[in-house]
Amino acid sequence: MTETSHFEGPGPIQRHQEALSQGKFIIQQCKSCGKHVFYPRILCPHCGSLELKWVEPTGRGMVYSTSVVRQKPEKGGDYNVALIELDEGPRMLSRVMDLDPDKVKIGMKVSAHIGLLDGQHAVVFYSKEQGSKEW
Repeated sequence: MTETSHFEGPGPIQRHQEALSQGKFIIQQCKSCGKHVFYPRILCPHCGSLELKWVEPTGRGMVYSTSVVRQKPEKGGDYNVALIELDEGPRMLSRVMDLDPDKVKIGMKVSAHIGLLDGQHAVVFYSKEQGSKEW
């Protein structure tokens, strides 16, 4: 009888990045406690279970915290960095792309989209929903 390891195959971060490059936004959910997990990891931070599955979240969330990064126009200008609380519970760092950085406010509803940040596929957010499935 062959035992399978939870550590075989691509790691959780690589699996998440591969999904983004294919246009899919996925997060993990624990099969034991039912809680959603982000940042991708090997075990559930809530209960310690190794039984994590990949699921597609709703893509909706709320700005939990935000900050403006100030830089010169020739370097790309100011941009926001926001901590987004997904409807499923986890929080993730990202950016709200369709507003002036100073107009991003705590409590604002946002929706997820897959975009490019620094040449890599990433989940970014917009202040308006873009159809029934945002990403």
